[in-house]
Amino acid sequence: MPRIVQLLASPVHRYVGRPADGPAPAPSGELVEEIRIRAGLGIVGDRYFGKQAHRDASVTVIAQESLPPGSDLVQVRRNVLTAGIAVDELIGFVLTLDSGQGPVHLRVRRPANPCAWMDVAVGPGAWRALRGRGGVRCVPLNDGTLPIGPITVTIDSPT
Repeated sequence: MPRIVQLLASPVHRYVGRPADGPAPAPSGELVEEIRIRAGLGIVGDRYFGKQAHRDASVTVIAQESLPPGSDLVQVRRNVLTAGIAVDELIGFVLTLDSGQGPVHLRVRRPANPCAWMDVAVGPGAWRALRGRGGVRCVPLNDGTLPIGPITVTIDSPT
């Protein structure tokens, strides 16, 4: 059964400067039990919320199956970690996630390509291993809430 495994809403950028210098410390509380999403704006409390440059990519989703064992959202800096959904195959589609609190519609715009930081944050070779499997960047089409736990998934072709 598809599920949301982990959620991240971080108010800060951690990967700034050179990867060799290491990431900035993670703030407490960036891993959350649920996120509130606003149409066209992103995740309330996240560093990209309402930022014009990120309006088409304000919510990032990655499949747990793409990550090396022991890796999580703190390392890869995506917002939603799912299990049982091949998200990397959904570019151009509308992904609908419903936890029972109402559907959240996400237009999958483009890949969330990994960067050199992955070799530092996850481990050597992660950058190459995550190519084509780094998750997707989405624009939220409606307001809603997503908690950790089982979800119903619908995938719709773009209209």
